[in-house]
Amino acid sequence: MMAEVSRKNKASSWGLLSNYRYLCKEAMMLHTVEKARARNKCQQKIVIANMKRKRAEPLDTNKLVKKTKSSETKQESQSSLNSENNTDASKPGLSVTVPKVSDHTSLVTALRDCWEVDSGFSSEASPPASGRSSPCLSSCSTTVVALDCEMVGTGPGGRCSELARCSILDYHGNVLYDKYVQPCQRVTDYRTPWSGIRRHHLHNATPFVQAREEILSILEGKVVVGHSIYNDFEALDIPHPCHMVRDTGTTRLLSRLAGFPRKRCPSLKILANKLLNRKIQVGKRGHCSVEDAQAALDLYKLVEGEWEQELQNKLRDDNAPHEPSFASSNHYMQDEYWPDDVTADSQ
Repeated sequence: MMAEVSRKNKASSWGLLSNYRYLCKEAMMLHTVEKARARNKCQQKIVIANMKRKRAEPLDTNKLVKKTKSSETKQESQSSLNSENNTDASKPGLSVTVPKVSDHTSLVTALRDCWEVDSGFSSEASPPASGRSSPCLSSCSTTVVALDCEMVGTGPGGRCSELARCSILDYHGNVLYDKYVQPCQRVTDYRTPWSGIRRHHLHNATPFVQAREEILSILEGKVVVGHSIYNDFEALDIPHPCHMVRDTGTTRLLSRLAGFPRKRCPSLKILANKLLNRKIQVGKRGHCSVEDAQAALDLYKLVEGEWEQELQNKLRDDNAPHEPSFASSNHYMQDEYWPDDVTADSQ
């Protein structure tokens, strides 16, 4: 009899544990989805506000017409004076005439010039700092950064990799962080052909502990873009959340866009040359972490919309937890057995 009671209690406890785990996963998933929706809603409000502001500032065509007509009047008077002078100075019957500019053409030119100044667009506008602009309006540019690190070898034979330089760019390609870092152990191989690090670069370099804290403060809450970025996280000793990482070296979207086989993981140099028509990691000076981070960022922007949508669908469908068992359902429905954090969120 006692054995049967103990078995029932044990089954009940296992049911409570499975239900608790299910609720925790469900709460985390709901929190992530709500956060993404709030971010998208905020971005849409900003876009709508900008559109309303543009519409609230109508183009005053009357002033443009008056200004155009006054300029034409001055031009006609000047041309008439020039023609009179030329007639007096030359032989009779040989006068120089200046053709008039039509009202329609002048008005169109004035409207076009005013639109370019007001909207900020022109045919010769310079490209953004990162080299590419993303067509995906739903992404929040303040939450995306690009990361790249350069490592040197320490220990016997330089087999142990340690951080020697770290570069972080914002969504627009501006440098947020770029410092040389002093490794914890003595450097035995600078790996200059690949890292670009030389002995003088590490003189008075930032200590690793200090640099790690600075980098952590920048990456907190950010979506981090990079190529084979888990090597960088390992050197930084930073456990960044998987759903906040965009690794351009493992995504199939870029390989498919470049025409490579599904299982191939091409290097950053090959992808940049194939998709961006950009040559990086050339010469004898080694790699540049700023240049590599910029290339990874521009590759991410090529497939940003499809990538983010794919991750949202995966979060919504593939990662859905299994339904809980019916065991101990009476206890499951009582609030006193629910986790405190779940009940607090529901209130």
